[in-house]
Amino acid sequence: MQKAKRFGLALVVLFFLGGGVAHFIATDFFLHVMPPQIPYPRAAIYLSGIFELLGAIGVLLPQTRQIAGNCLILLTFCVTPVNVYMWLHPDLFPEVSSLFLSGRLMAQVFLVADIWWSTRTEQQSVIRSPVQTAKKNTAKIALRGAS
Repeated sequence: MQKAKRFGLALVVLFFLGGGVAHFIATDFFLHVMPPQIPYPRAAIYLSGIFELLGAIGVLLPQTRQIAGNCLILLTFCVTPVNVYMWLHPDLFPEVSSLFLSGRLMAQVFLVADIWWSTRTEQQSVIRSPVQTAKKNTAKIALRGAS
C-alpha cells in the first residue's frame, strides 16, 4: 500500500475511533445536537458509536477493509441529518460557529471520498465509465468468439 493511501486510511481510523469513543464519553453533547424527529436518541448515539468503532477496526484488516469502508460510508450518510439539522438551526448551538457547521458538511464529502479511496485496492478504486465497461465486455466477447 502506498504512503498516501496509508495516510488516508489512518485518517479514517483515527476519525472513527475518536468519534466512536466520543459517543460514549460525551453522550450529553450528542443528545443536545440530535434532531427531535429521531426516535430513541440515546440508543441511536450508542449504536452509531459502536458502528464507528467496528468500522474503524474493520478497515484495519485487509480481509474486511472494503466492506467496512462501505459500511462507514453508509454510516456517514446516516448521520448527515444531524449535521444538516445543526446547520439549519445554528441558533440552537451558539457554542459552535456557523462557519464550523458549514465546514463540517463539506468535510463529510471529503471524508466519504477518503473512505472510498483508502479502503480499495488500486484496481478497485478505478471507476470506469459505462463506455469503458462496454468496450471491455465487447473485447471479452470477441476473444471468446475467436477461440
